[in-house]
Amino acid sequence: MSVAEGRIIAVRGPVIDASFDGPLPPIYSILTTSDGDPEGSFEVHGHLDAHRVRAIALQSTLGLSRGRKLHATGKPLEVPVGEAVLGRLMDVTGAMRDGGDPLPKETPRRPIHGTPPRLSGSGAVTAFETGIKVIDLMLPLARGGKAAMFGGAGVGKTVLVMELINTMVEKYQGIAIFAGVGERSREGHEMLADMTDSGVLARTALVYGQMNEPPGARWRVPLTAVSIAEDFRDRDHRNVLLMMDNVFRFVQAGSEVSGLLGRLPSRVGYQPTLASEVAELEERIASAAGASVTAIQAVYVPADDFTDPAVTAISGHMDSSIVLSRQLASEGIYPAIDPLASSSQLLDPEIVGAEHFQLAGEARALLARFRELQDIIALLGVEELGASDRLAVRRARKLQRFLTQPFVVTEAFTGQTGRSVPLADTLEGCRAILSGEADEWSDQSLYMIGGIDEARQREEAAA
Repeated sequence: MSVAEGRIIAVRGPVIDASFDGPLPPIYSILTTSDGDPEGSFEVHGHLDAHRVRAIALQSTLGLSRGRKLHATGKPLEVPVGEAVLGRLMDVTGAMRDGGDPLPKETPRRPIHGTPPRLSGSGAVTAFETGIKVIDLMLPLARGGKAAMFGGAGVGKTVLVMELINTMVEKYQGIAIFAGVGERSREGHEMLADMTDSGVLARTALVYGQMNEPPGARWRVPLTAVSIAEDFRDRDHRNVLLMMDNVFRFVQAGSEVSGLLGRLPSRVGYQPTLASEVAELEERIASAAGASVTAIQAVYVPADDFTDPAVTAISGHMDSSIVLSRQLASEGIYPAIDPLASSSQLLDPEIVGAEHFQLAGEARALLARFRELQDIIALLGVEELGASDRLAVRRARKLQRFLTQPFVVTEAFTGQTGRSVPLADTLEGCRAILSGEADEWSDQSLYMIGGIDEARQREEAAA
């Protein structure tokens, strides 16, 4: 395809208008500055008339001027994929941002725009064991499924994401792709340092479009990460864990882009294309060719409002919804997951087994009863409850503390060795608490431990 030449005729922040004398470049194709400036990549989003296009900048437009020549590639953005990107940090265009050597010239590349895979036809669903007690017991995740972690600011979404990456690399010897969407630069540096120290970076590819980058970069970063994951799935038939933090920022960036392009806003000021943009991203995350892409996505909930259109649009595509509670976090219950507000389609006796399903159901009922009684306790005190309710409260508090655990990725802050708990140990501990074995134990013995044996040892030491 011959490369068309054009020039910039207007620059409005991260949006440019360009004119072409010949055929206009296609929608979603890339324009580049003709002098090879690495800070000059633009994605076409509109044909204004027979000679003008409007494009969104994927990198900073600082210093860009009218009259600058442009190349129309005629192709969508293509990013490097394959083994070469593991252990590296890149931006939305695939440029390395970790200070390391450039990628080999023979590194394969893949367009960021794609279509959902054909369904594999396999009906078998297997659980992704995370080693996190409350998730494995009450909110099992599907291998090849999609799970969202919903929560406001400061309730522990990013810590959970990092712990799950650690689990995937250490336990499953798998590949993890991390997309940092609209996060703070500090968090990006911290995650890179933590992954390097923990040894998981060699099996992880990091893709960042951070808060200080233009909205076009933040909007397209998830597509770059999905394309890398799809290549491992389709070409190498390898299972991949795709982590995104934070998908709300993807929607937010799309809203900014929509406004810059002059589209009328829709509900609560969001873009009119909200549902289709989320669907285009989420439907590409699926199992195909005998390999799976398991996606775990952190979702910021603005003002803790779960009826926000962005939150409801994202949740409609999820197999599991993990809700993080600010109240639990304030009580020191970490991970601050609210099992009553969360849900998982995998919690089914046909998938997890009858015993697991029964234990999870009893635990949920106990915690629900505890929540019902909390107003009475606050007003009158535990002593005013009946004997059966007092017993339920005592066991619920013990169960709530047993479902806490220290994480590997927080060892440097807490001084506690991280625990990854096998599902069998989680079920054993839950069974012991529900059967009454721990009724006389101190609540503190069950707080921030791994298996129930640790609590037994604490009780023996205290006796």
